[in-house]
Amino acid sequence: MEKKKVLFISSEITPYLPETEMSKKSRFLPQGIQERGKEIRTFMPRYGSVNERRNQLHEVIRLSGMNLIIDDTDHPLIIKVASIQSARMQVYFIDNEDYFQRKHIIKDPKGNEFADNDERAIFYARGVLETVIKLRWAPDLIHCSGWLTSLVPLYIKKAYNDDPLFVNSKVIYSVYHDDFKKSLDVNFRNKLKLNKISDEDTEFVDDPSYLNLSKMAIQYSDAVIQGSPKINPELSEFVQASGKLFLEYQPEHTYIEAYNDLYDKML
Repeated sequence: MEKKKVLFISSEITPYLPETEMSKKSRFLPQGIQERGKEIRTFMPRYGSVNERRNQLHEVIRLSGMNLIIDDTDHPLIIKVASIQSARMQVYFIDNEDYFQRKHIIKDPKGNEFADNDERAIFYARGVLETVIKLRWAPDLIHCSGWLTSLVPLYIKKAYNDDPLFVNSKVIYSVYHDDFKKSLDVNFRNKLKLNKISDEDTEFVDDPSYLNLSKMAIQYSDAVIQGSPKINPELSEFVQASGKLFLEYQPEHTYIEAYNDLYDKML
């Protein structure tokens, strides 16, 4: 029997970034799922703070070289990879000089959110999906963690839904306590559009706030997980009202088994 395939897309993974609830789960969950007999692929952005030499990142030439057009501008997509030897797993990194070379992740040293965070989210989501297509690897399940991954559900269900690799893919969105304060660029709704995505599909982000972006991610997901003990109360209410398959917060000693059970239920 062929192994089920799970694609993990995260905003942050330790040891490449400091330990947070999200980065720890994004590190140990794929390993745990792999040990339970599933095939995995794992992605994160190649932020400037990721030490390439220490972590032994190297570019994958056969996957790099594509240009992604965002707001009428070409942005080269660079793919790098590193191995976590103890877990026998690889991590793929989405890299681009315009978006992911700076040393800070979402905010500058003064705490101001980057003005191009909207385009960084677009580039990351599309970059992962285009790389998976190049890998010719069809995921049965796509698990997204953190708001930077929030466009993946929309793209899977609306822009890439006819692609043979994604036609049967189910999407899970993990909601964390990772709110951003300032709404994204006013032109975000137009920038994120691809073929087959209509104005109606993106109504939620007419005002691209954290809440609205998260609500759109939930709308296009097949299941939702509460990744942090506490999340935005309005978002919690929205999840409950959505009727989506939902897994409440799971502590460190139970989450891998609970998530795996959810995967099995969906598969």
